[in-house]
Amino acid sequence: MAYAGRIGTDASMDRLEKLIEKRLKPGADKEKIDERIWNLFGEQWAVMFTDLSGFSRQVAEFGIIHFLQVIFESERLLIPCIDDHDGVLLKLEGDSMLVMFRSVAKALECSVAMQRILAEYNTSRSDTEKIIVCIGLGFGPVLRIGNEDIFGAEVNAASKLGEDTAGPREILVTDNVRKELHALKDYNFTQIDEVPPGADSAYKVEYKL
Repeated sequence: MAYAGRIGTDASMDRLEKLIEKRLKPGADKEKIDERIWNLFGEQWAVMFTDLSGFSRQVAEFGIIHFLQVIFESERLLIPCIDDHDGVLLKLEGDSMLVMFRSVAKALECSVAMQRILAEYNTSRSDTEKIIVCIGLGFGPVLRIGNEDIFGAEVNAASKLGEDTAGPREILVTDNVRKELHALKDYNFTQIDEVPPGADSAYKVEYKL
């Protein structure tokens, strides 16, 4: 099955590269080619980016072994939570995770569950061993290239919110996410000033640990 998955991803990337090559040719009908690309790879997903708060500072202060410990522990704690909420872990990059969800509600529920798991874990840990995560969520049309990567405005916005904008324990979402979740009464959304490229507005989720 893993081998079949690699074939599927390679075939998807090869197909995309050929269409991009056609798009680069003089006189190419870019609109038609773009339509083909979206027909082939366009999907609707909620996207989560996570980032560990204060990670770079801790690496500089405590060294590479501490770096590995925090990474391994965060994955041990959070990946089962992602699975329980029907998320698809697409990438692990250093202290960051890229996760996809079909359901926006599941994406937010998973985000809050992750924060609660870490809050409980941290109660018995020293300050140097606490794991604190920042989360960004987006939702909308993306180009999914097999199980290799995804591209889109909401992907970029979620990345910016999770990795650059969110503070410790914060969950930040794009307006697309908020609109999808307006009926959920368990959460309130507070608009923030910093709006990532690709989003109309952004919000902090108010939740209880």
